[in-house]
Amino acid sequence: MSTHVDGNLLAGPLSEVFAVDITAAATTCVGCGREDRVADLHVYAVGDGYVARCPGCQDAVLRYLRTTTRAVLDLRGSISLRVPIPAT
Repeated sequence: MSTHVDGNLLAGPLSEVFAVDITAAATTCVGCGREDRVADLHVYAVGDGYVARCPGCQDAVLRYLRTTTRAVLDLRGSISLRVPIPAT
């Protein structure tokens, strides 16, 4: 059985994912299974944040809030987020 390490191990791999244009990423809606690019979602400003909804069923796919001290990305409405990255 393998032993685990803490989440700091992900700092390098995830920095590659979030260093790209996220609007080119593809999502799959939890509600209806529709696949769309982030750029094709229906985005609504809500207070200091944004809600991106599925164009098919209008379920919330992702939520984003930026405060003075942090950014919060909520992906509960997305089965996955597939980010294209350039070949190395």
